[in-house]
Amino acid sequence: MEISEEEIESYRKAGKIAAEALEYGKGLIKSGAKLLDVSEKIEKKIEDLGGKPAFPAQISCDSIAAHYCAEPDDETVFDKQVCSLDIGVHVNGFIGDNACTVDLSGAYSDLVKASEEALKEALKIVQIGVTAGELGKIIQETISSFGFSPIKNLTGHGLSRFNIHDKPTIPNFDTGDETKLEKGMVIAIEPFATDGMGMVYEQEQGNIFSLVQKRPVRSMFAREILKEIEKYNGLPFTTRWLAKKMPLAKVGFGLRELLRAEAVRSYPPLKEKKKGIVTQAEKSLIIGDKIEVITRT
Repeated sequence: MEISEEEIESYRKAGKIAAEALEYGKGLIKSGAKLLDVSEKIEKKIEDLGGKPAFPAQISCDSIAAHYCAEPDDETVFDKQVCSLDIGVHVNGFIGDNACTVDLSGAYSDLVKASEEALKEALKIVQIGVTAGELGKIIQETISSFGFSPIKNLTGHGLSRFNIHDKPTIPNFDTGDETKLEKGMVIAIEPFATDGMGMVYEQEQGNIFSLVQKRPVRSMFAREILKEIEKYNGLPFTTRWLAKKMPLAKVGFGLRELLRAEAVRSYPPLKEKKKGIVTQAEKSLIIGDKIEVITRT
């Protein structure tokens, strides 16, 4: 698996910006701040640093594990939530993806540490030839040692140009998967820990989407949106971004038609099945003779 020096440099730049944006965003998540304002500031920071969001800033609280994105009129105010902040950045389509958890309640420090330590332990064994199952095993063992459960139906993943969820899949428990890490792979390791049962389910319709395939659509609204979202090259986008360019009612109407035509797919918020609190930690890395963590600050 070949990866050019030019591609590596783009990954490095994306990773550096993603790490800076994560630290910046982490500092904004405070009681009394609005989730919408924090999300907008993070996305602006990414642009100011010379990158573009690889997906909308996601701040998923308490039992929501992933895919919560601020609506254009979101009134959520931080109080005592446990907030998982997930940020992706791309430079020329090459992606850096990272996440952390901010515990505003002060009651879940062990749960935060469980996902963080699982990531650290996984990073210690990463090298060419290590299997996906071995990574899942150490993540599971570490989280279990704190008395919690990994979320089994959420995983880490490969990264490639304009593709956030490429092969290989990096499980958060011992699946026995014998897929080996190869030189030139770029991956994100992403442990999720919970005091619940360790499974998530999709909630109602979300507000994060990606273009699946350009298809013929009848309405002018849908065609206008299709033209706009092609600019994202298949990366996820949100209604909030489109609402800055056209009326929200038009956005809703057009997206519904695109969903019916299966031109786009949605990513609804993912909630822990027993309403357990969820924490997350994530870093991206390039697999080589030497392992390079590109989202390290």
